[in-house]
Amino acid sequence: MDRYRTFRAWFLPAIYSLICLVAVVGNFLVILTYIYFKRLKTMTDVYLLSLAIADLLLALSLPFWAASIVSTWKLGLFPCRAMYTIYKVSFFSGMFLLTCISVDRYYSIAKAVTAHRCRANAVYYSKVSSLVAWMMALLFSIPEMVYSNINSNGTCVSYGTVFQKEKTIMQVVQMVLGFGLPAVVMGFCYCSIIRTLAQARNFEKNKALKVIFAVVAVFTLSQLPYNLVLGLSTRENTNCDYENKLFYAVDITQGLAFVRCCVNPFLYAFIGVKFRNDLLKLMKEMGCLGQHRFLYASYGKRKSSAGLDTETTTSFSP
Repeated sequence: MDRYRTFRAWFLPAIYSLICLVAVVGNFLVILTYIYFKRLKTMTDVYLLSLAIADLLLALSLPFWAASIVSTWKLGLFPCRAMYTIYKVSFFSGMFLLTCISVDRYYSIAKAVTAHRCRANAVYYSKVSSLVAWMMALLFSIPEMVYSNINSNGTCVSYGTVFQKEKTIMQVVQMVLGFGLPAVVMGFCYCSIIRTLAQARNFEKNKALKVIFAVVAVFTLSQLPYNLVLGLSTRENTNCDYENKLFYAVDITQGLAFVRCCVNPFLYAFIGVKFRNDLLKLMKEMGCLGQHRFLYASYGKRKSSAGLDTETTTSFSP
């Protein structure tokens, strides 16, 4: 157990600090780019902006997670509950927003005729559905608001030893409704999209989907291990060796789950050509990029990807 305490005392604060720094800068630039260039022109733009806000909120809570590990919790009950609540709100809002993106892409590609009829009100629908996603995320986070507490040993925990039964029930419900059901919906949508594109032999004209596929893949791969380990931790076990391994697994997968909040900006920048160009324009206007470097970054590489500017953008037309 001493080895475990030593491990988490250096591993988690270090990785949380790094993630926080990268995620705050990256997601702030994403939000600033969307707002500055008024890029909220499609449903997916609205969803990706909301996703960046969720990631930024999670990143801002990471210093509190690091503080909870380095020493006993001295910040009071409200910050303790807020820390766990923000993670759950970020997790569930991210899951629901990605589901909305998947449904949007499904209708835009597999049900193009139906989507065209609703095109005029698409942005309005996206704002309403984003608001619903946030409200549902808050609803799913109520257990953290209620049961998070400070133990007698001075540690901030999401469920105390008194609420183990409630913890098991709520984690099962959250896994099924907040993770499993959206994953099934996303799986159906993307299978239908791939089948439609394969039949139309139209993969090359939908390279913009690479951004969405990448975002969904990163979210799933980063969140699934942590949620599976949390599920295992709800089972009673008297094997000390198994419990010790589970402690390590929770910490490592939790660190992986938090990495998600700093990866998406890199996906937009490296895969989305239009977003990358808008970001370069923003940096130039802020004085962070000289004219020569801006021209080289914007146009020097465009020759090798001529004609793909609209295909790999993070903006999508319904």
